[in-house]
Amino acid sequence: MGLLKELEANYELDIIEDYLTHFGFINGTLDKLIVNLSRSDKFDDSSSELYRIFHNLKTASQYLELDQIVKLTTIVEDITSRLKSSHTTGATASNELIDWLLLVVDQLQGYLDDIENDEIYLRILNPKIIAIPNEIFN
Repeated sequence: MGLLKELEANYELDIIEDYLTHFGFINGTLDKLIVNLSRSDKFDDSSSELYRIFHNLKTASQYLELDQIVKLTTIVEDITSRLKSSHTTGATASNELIDWLLLVVDQLQGYLDDIENDEIYLRILNPKIIAIPNEIFN
């Protein structure tokens, strides 16, 4: 039994459809928000929105017991929380962080594809994601 079939066996279909629709929609918005972290005029709004998105994705994934997604979004939620709490004038994210967040988005898209394609397991984590950036600000 694949991931999608397992979810369908354990949860109501409309909950799964809402999750997948929401997951797909937010994945489409993440790149722009992440790139906007490099702009001081967009930093505050983008960091707050990214925190909200990763928090909501983590919570929904916890409900569906998708542990790999929960683990990844928990780390990203922590980092975006630190960004969000830094409301200093002219703050921007480091290039290292932006590149790392874009890798996370690719990983999340892969997870979404795995679920939608009813794969047996979620794909392995890109090893570059394990190297969490040391510097998150410029």
